[in-house]
Amino acid sequence: MPKHYRPAGKKKEGNAARYITRSQAVKYLQVSLSVFRRLCIFKGVFPRDPKKKVKGNHHTYYHMKDILFLKHEPLLDKFREMRAYEKKVKKAVSKKNKDLAERLLTRKPTYTLDMLIRERYPKFIDALRDLDDCLTMVHLFAALPAIERENIQAERIHNCRGLSLEWQAYISRTHKLRKAFISVKGIYYQAEVEGQKVTWLTPHALQQVMPQDVDYKIMLTFLEFYETLLGFVNLRLYHSIKLKYPPILDPRLKALAADLYALTRYADAKDRTIGANNEESELRLAQLQDQLPANEPGALMHLVENVEDDNEDDEETKACKTLFQNKTFFLGREVPRESLLFVITAFGGVVSWDGDGAPFEESNQDINYQIVDRPTQSHRFISRDYIQPQWVFDCINARIILPTEDYMVGKVLPPHLSPFVDNEAEGYVPEYAETIKRLQAAARKEILPMPGGEHEDLENAQSLLAEGVIDRTEAKVAAEKKQKMALQEKQYHQELKKEMEGMQDAPDRNIDDVKNDSEENTDMSPQQLVKDDENMTMVSMSRKKRRLYEAMKISQGRKKANVETLETRKKNLKKNKKVTSD
Repeated sequence: MPKHYRPAGKKKEGNAARYITRSQAVKYLQVSLSVFRRLCIFKGVFPRDPKKKVKGNHHTYYHMKDILFLKHEPLLDKFREMRAYEKKVKKAVSKKNKDLAERLLTRKPTYTLDMLIRERYPKFIDALRDLDDCLTMVHLFAALPAIERENIQAERIHNCRGLSLEWQAYISRTHKLRKAFISVKGIYYQAEVEGQKVTWLTPHALQQVMPQDVDYKIMLTFLEFYETLLGFVNLRLYHSIKLKYPPILDPRLKALAADLYALTRYADAKDRTIGANNEESELRLAQLQDQLPANEPGALMHLVENVEDDNEDDEETKACKTLFQNKTFFLGREVPRESLLFVITAFGGVVSWDGDGAPFEESNQDINYQIVDRPTQSHRFISRDYIQPQWVFDCINARIILPTEDYMVGKVLPPHLSPFVDNEAEGYVPEYAETIKRLQAAARKEILPMPGGEHEDLENAQSLLAEGVIDRTEAKVAAEKKQKMALQEKQYHQELKKEMEGMQDAPDRNIDDVKNDSEENTDMSPQQLVKDDENMTMVSMSRKKRRLYEAMKISQGRKKANVETLETRKKNLKKNKKVTSD
């Protein structure tokens, strides 16, 4: 064997060939760790947990197919180009070549994530299923302040706020909101878009505290992907209701709205599919500015107003649309205006607020409810109810207009129940949930089951009552028929007996006389007849209906006994008073 010959190493098999550590992957792709993280986030590649960890338990493993998938990504070449560009700029600045540095800054390479969105979500329904984290992240950054040291720029905050308000405008216009719950973390919302339930969390409108133990670079990388995804989703949703996207923003309204983007209506049916030139766009914008007030910060909800929706609404959407129909609300300065504006309009209500640009003033006589959170008010109107904000959220979760007595200003509020919890599955039903259940049944004109009964027996209470009446009628008819046949049989036996005795039957003797004789001879009382009819009716009932009927009779007996006991006590009290007076 020659000296220069070296035998080949052992071929890798099993987990050693299928999995690779993170350091090996970074070395294999020839990129930095930060670029590798960004690439994994954009492509949706996550670490794996193999059964047998060849390099030890303290390493992070990736599947080799995922690394090969990243190797052929065009975005990887763009990242390498950007790194080379940064080196050129740094070199020009270090050599104090300002002209070259300025020329390089104007030719900065850019990239888009459009192809990655189409690659990861080939169907629109796939994007809706993955929209929960996207909406939560976008709403979170929309409420954060701009911080330069964390590279959180103001432009990105404005973009997140615009995307979140566009999403809320679509949900409000199409009445797709289903649930809302106020928690310590924020406000949870759930909407149903094209059959998919989308749940997201919106932080409270308070000053946000920026923790130091959070890696904002990774969050900003996720946010970069989520911004592109939500933009595509909003584009598709707005086109589904025949609106152009992005909507035109009125500069004057935008400048006057400090905490809310002023989004204007743009629903010209003639130019929905044809691109308009600059002159036509300016003309339409001027027309919209004439139609809208100059200082309307609530133009968010007018964005998609008066747009025809060709899709037929389902039953739940119709119920949500008409919950606050013909109801007018006025919001105080101390309540969260943006969330209440979103929720009330999503369920068909009309909203105004205390401030510039409000649709109507506080003195409007059409206002039904004024939502406040202060115990004292400078002026009160008798024609409206002053309630706390929780009443709105409890109403939309219960799908009924709840009584306002427990939600008045200054009163201790009832428990705010979560609509995301199934009380029956948990095995505990709160007392206030039972109260809401009874109110819902009263609103639907239903009958709740008696103690000891089952809910299946009351799925159709009116049909059950009709069946009971029919069974009782049929039992009475059968009893009368049976009694008539018995009378005829008795008459026949009497006639046969007379013939055998050689006696002639009286000509004026008929079945009515026999019936009268039988009634005279019978010993049955009317109470006994009623009891027999009830027994026959119970025999014809099913087992469940019989148990329900017995439970109803027991409750009636208890009520009657209680009434008799009360009457007896009253009589005894009267006697005692007379004795003491004597």
